[in-house]
Amino acid sequence: MAGTTYERLKLHITPEKFYVEACDDGADDVLIIDRVSTEVTLSVKKDIPPSAVTRPIFGILGTIHLVAGNYLIVITKKTKIGEFFNHVIWKATDFDVLSYKKTMLHLTDIQLQDNKTFLAMINHVLSVDGFYFSTTYDLTHTLQRLSNTSPEFQEMSLLERADQRFVWNGHLLRELSAQPEVHRFALPVLHGFITMHSCSINGKCFDWILISRRSCFRAGVRYYVRGIDSEGHAANFVETEQIVHYNGSRASFVQTRGSIPVFWSQRPNLKYKPLPQINKVANHMDGFQRHFDSQVIIYGKQVIINLVNQKGSEKPLEQAFATMVSSLASGMIRYFAFDFHKECKNMRWDRLSILLDQVAEIQDELSYFLVDPVGKVVTNQEGVFRSNCMDCLDRTNVIQSLLARRSLQAQLQRLGVLHVGQKLEEQDEFEKIYKNAWADNANACAKQYAGTGALKTDFTRTGKRTQLGLLMDGWNSLIRYYKNNFSDGFRQDSIDLFLGNYSVDELESHSPLSVPRDLKFLALPIIMVVAFSMCIICLLMAGDTWTETLAYVLFWGVASIGTFFIILYNGKDFVDAPRLVQKEKID
Repeated sequence: MAGTTYERLKLHITPEKFYVEACDDGADDVLIIDRVSTEVTLSVKKDIPPSAVTRPIFGILGTIHLVAGNYLIVITKKTKIGEFFNHVIWKATDFDVLSYKKTMLHLTDIQLQDNKTFLAMINHVLSVDGFYFSTTYDLTHTLQRLSNTSPEFQEMSLLERADQRFVWNGHLLRELSAQPEVHRFALPVLHGFITMHSCSINGKCFDWILISRRSCFRAGVRYYVRGIDSEGHAANFVETEQIVHYNGSRASFVQTRGSIPVFWSQRPNLKYKPLPQINKVANHMDGFQRHFDSQVIIYGKQVIINLVNQKGSEKPLEQAFATMVSSLASGMIRYFAFDFHKECKNMRWDRLSILLDQVAEIQDELSYFLVDPVGKVVTNQEGVFRSNCMDCLDRTNVIQSLLARRSLQAQLQRLGVLHVGQKLEEQDEFEKIYKNAWADNANACAKQYAGTGALKTDFTRTGKRTQLGLLMDGWNSLIRYYKNNFSDGFRQDSIDLFLGNYSVDELESHSPLSVPRDLKFLALPIIMVVAFSMCIICLLMAGDTWTETLAYVLFWGVASIGTFFIILYNGKDFVDAPRLVQKEKID
């Protein structure tokens, strides 16, 4: 069947070959991968040797070349998320990475260690929650894009027709991509967040769906990937689509988020918030125009909502963004700067209504996508809100959830689910589902980019800012600080390897992994943890006198604080920096 991939598969393993058998009704195809020559061919079931070791799998993620040779990555566990217009949506929850080689005796000790590290990187990426797929539905496109396609497009395989921005295993599938006859074994996988809910308001049942698609272009972790690249791809770019399905009618509202689209960086240096640096020599307008040219082609009008601080270290970025928009002078782009932290200080989150009121008329003009039960397009969405803060995570998600609710209010009224005059926020049961889903979306995007759950989710979940929420934000900020400084280099390397930004060459005489870490880098986290722990232990196990206890606390406290401030003079020497890909330099 065109436009689908095989749903039920079995993997048969022999010392010489991998056989992937299609087990769908009526299927006789078998994909054969030669473990020696790496050749990929299509055959039939009778060619599977009876001696092969057999196991069920749920999809081929692809292949990757490491020091030891090629590896096959398969999906071994999946969880059903729900049904999307009679198409089942799955989350991949476990994977297996299988070596083509039967032995590692051909490797030196250094090569063995490098191969082990590269395998750990691949497994790290696979361990990050948020890989989704469907064997019958194209998850990479919005409803509106899919409605504007030709019959020829509909006949294409899922891999051929997919939006390559959102196919996270595109590099892994490169060998299968080259052979159209095996495309039904090639499963495009999305990374991000999907949730689906069956809801009821006024006794009328409808499906409500939220999909966030993370771009694999300029992908990475919080401090090592900022701004844009020379092609105009923005860091942490996410397309979020909210969908309603009621009585055959389908409505959709799309928003985007992405890093401030100029050339800037914010490399970790052990400071809590490293200073952002804007490149002084780069042609910002060239990258900026490339970014928005592509955005206008894909989405139409762009309404920018910039939520960064308009004073302090974030101010130059806000000014640079505003200057670029003004210089471009495009009638397709509108710019709104809203100092989120200033406007909402002292827990005055009700002031977010100021921004919503500012853009309300424009949101009505942009409209939303709506198609009736017979497939006739009633309205198109004429553009998107492109929101950002520094990370495009916490502040951004709050604003996106509020804009999406306003669109949903209009959609449900038009579909007849809400009565005239009814407010969506008054529907307690649905509001709970809605708020929790958007908070879960925030957590998913934050864990994938920053390494921890999102901040400010207490407001998203409850509509109120709470003291407990502030404490949780403090804890998540502390975890982010540790990860951003002491483990994000490994995370960045892992993503670059997985996406093909770095290719392993086993013949290369000098591997970047063979450069040993400086001992001070390895010792620093230990020193800080030990010193802090000793302070706590001294408090919990008081000595004979409080004077003695105080002396211990002061000693270890001074040791930890002193160590910390000493290294700040040259903090970048202590952070876990990427080793595989040379990032652009910022002057």
